Amino acid sequence: IDSVAALVPRAEIEGEMGDSHVGLQARLMSQALRKMTGALNNSGTTAIFINQLREKIGVMFGSPETTTGGKALKFYASVRLDVRRIETLKDGTDAVGNRTRVKVVKNKVSPPFKQAEFDILYGQGISREGSLIDMGVEHGFIRKSGSWFTYEGEQLGQGKENARKFLLENVDVANEIEKKIKE
Repeated sequence: IDSVAALVPRAEIEGEMGDSHVGLQARLMSQALRKMTGALNNSGTTAIFINQLREKIGVMFGSPETTTGGKALKFYASVRLDVRRIETLKDGTDAVGNRTRVKVVKNKVSPPFKQAEFDILYGQGISREGSLIDMGVEHGFIRKSGSWFTYEGEQLGQGKENARKFLLENVDVANEIEKKIKE
């Protein structure tokens, strides 16, 4: 469901502009989630809710960020992820994707509070080659010197985007790096 913030109660649609509907969306979300939980569990179905962050006004302590739709969604969720763009990936002056950070805020099925960073390329999805470069540097298989990336004495490219293109064109090198990472 994309997005919870865009769900509009019927009373709000049929009502006049400026009418107050305090807590209506939260009440409806709570009722809907109570009904949906059993049906989703019995059918083995996963429901994914996308939500937006809003700023709480006048917060002095703690995070000023909150999500719309009340507390029910936070309570009923088995897994909650905080997904944020941390930088725009560029090829020259063209934006080709985003560097993304995902934090596990809540997890009922495995340990929570893990974090991952990866590249999402427009029209392609998560970049396998970008992840190989990140993991290769982290494990010491790929050396980063300035903006140059090298693997076993072979230059992959200047800048991550060029190194990523090298791995796309040289699948055998990419597979070799992946094999080393998995060992």
